[in-house]
Amino acid sequence: MFAKVLIANRGAVACRVIRTLRRMGIASVAVYSEADVGSLHVRQADFAYYIGPGPASESYLQGDRILEVALIAGAQAIHPGYGFLSENAAFAQACADSGIAFIGPTPEQMRAFGLKHTARALALQEGVPLLPGSGLLRDLEHARHEAERIGYPVMLKSTAGGGGIGMRLVANGVELAEAYGAVARLARNNFHDAGLFVEKFVESARHIEVQIFGDGQGGVIDLGERDCSVQRRNQKVIEETPAPGLTEADRAGLTASALKLMRAVEYRSAGTVEFVYDVKASASYFLEVNTRLQVEHGVTEAVTGVDLVEWMVALAAGELPPLETIRPSPSGAAIQARIYAEDPARDFQPSTGVLTEVCFAEGARIETWIERGTDISGFYDPMLAKIIVTGSERSAAVEQLGLALCATRIAGITTNLAYLRQVARDPAFVEGRYDTSFLSRLTYRPGTIEVLEAGLQTSIQDWPGRLGHWDVGVPPSGPMDSYAHRIANRLVGNPSDAAAIECTVAGPVLRFHTEVVIALAGAPAQITLDGRALAMGRSHRVEAGSVLAIGRVGATGARLYLAIGGGIDVPLYLGSRS
Repeated sequence: MFAKVLIANRGAVACRVIRTLRRMGIASVAVYSEADVGSLHVRQADFAYYIGPGPASESYLQGDRILEVALIAGAQAIHPGYGFLSENAAFAQACADSGIAFIGPTPEQMRAFGLKHTARALALQEGVPLLPGSGLLRDLEHARHEAERIGYPVMLKSTAGGGGIGMRLVANGVELAEAYGAVARLARNNFHDAGLFVEKFVESARHIEVQIFGDGQGGVIDLGERDCSVQRRNQKVIEETPAPGLTEADRAGLTASALKLMRAVEYRSAGTVEFVYDVKASASYFLEVNTRLQVEHGVTEAVTGVDLVEWMVALAAGELPPLETIRPSPSGAAIQARIYAEDPARDFQPSTGVLTEVCFAEGARIETWIERGTDISGFYDPMLAKIIVTGSERSAAVEQLGLALCATRIAGITTNLAYLRQVARDPAFVEGRYDTSFLSRLTYRPGTIEVLEAGLQTSIQDWPGRLGHWDVGVPPSGPMDSYAHRIANRLVGNPSDAAAIECTVAGPVLRFHTEVVIALAGAPAQITLDGRALAMGRSHRVEAGSVLAIGRVGATGARLYLAIGGGIDVPLYLGSRS
């Protein structure tokens, strides 16, 4: 077995691999960029090496630098995780040329499946069902011809890359003309390959994938299928196994196609064969192969008891037992939700900053790289964590997912947690009646208040505040006018210690994204709701979308308090929300 393995990645996957290596008695070597100096994977690894500035192109994508570190550190193998260099055939070949084992498939297998149009050709050769599509497109005119032959709507896709990047749904020739240049540029910038093709779009589709593992000598087994249809803009959000609503014949067909394709290339290590499943026709079609560990591999592990990373390492070291002797029998159901640093209320705009609270649900499997104090930069994929839950059957797993999401708290930046909670209780998800367009039909209802103007010296305070910490240099905090603070809370039915907004000198301008009850108490000020004057000292119902403006606080006082029914959800720090 290897004595030392380098992880050519960061974030949750690096932490995940380090845990398995530690259990196997293998020393781990982490690499990190300037932006990841304080990252969890750096502290968890046995050894850590700096490889460059924050941008991935100057650090995690620098294969030569990572190989140099591996040789300096004395690593015998490299695990690429997912993303970055995990499907880079040139990097895998460079590892082999340097005498370092690449823990994954062969360079030849990466090349065979790395470009979608060549993967389609291989699938066609093996008799795996395919959607109508084209070869590589020469230009826009060729694209028009192929799209008309196939029939709109079609997907315009980059032949390189993955993760939902480099594809666009087009409904007609006008949209095709608008999308062609943009998708080509995106593919060139992200994958250094502007090759495009078109493929028939299935309007009522599900995204089903089969997890396989091969020994590199023709032996390939499957570990069940996953449903990855809960997607936003072709990016997976929730995945589960087994896929709900499939017949045994459906499963058998998917598995047979996946195994046939991967046995044809004598596939080595973990891989995933992805399919489009046409709900109306009850038919599946080959989509692509991911020659790496998938982000959603944890749900398969949860129902099989297998550690795929351990299998990958053992196989690369030549110590994995024959596959048929260790093949597991899946049991129960598992679901994964991805937590992203993004704002669903602002078209999923990325969110950055320092985390002030991180609390995960007990009992769930958590794969993450964050903790309180982690600085979330804008350099990398915004995924913060994966929550994986299990149940004896799907309904139990769905219930556990809802409980785990509600018990998870992340503060300091905006995340998609509230969005995930809404998805998890939507009837279509609960009943397993979703497809790939499910999230596009979902109307997000954020329980948030948007600050349009911050006001002067506006803060959140709770009563009695943060007291008794002068001895460690923390001054007291809390409402300056505790009487008015408690009156405002009483008017909306909150407990006296609920957090409320304290306005000093001049108040903020706020937009409410959800219906609430509010009350204002304290010093007089000019207050309007959607342009109409609003009285203090009483409660008011505010509709979603309304704008509250609090002007200059009057001369007869210096503090005004805005209480919101249910309070303001901010983390406790030293016993207070102030």
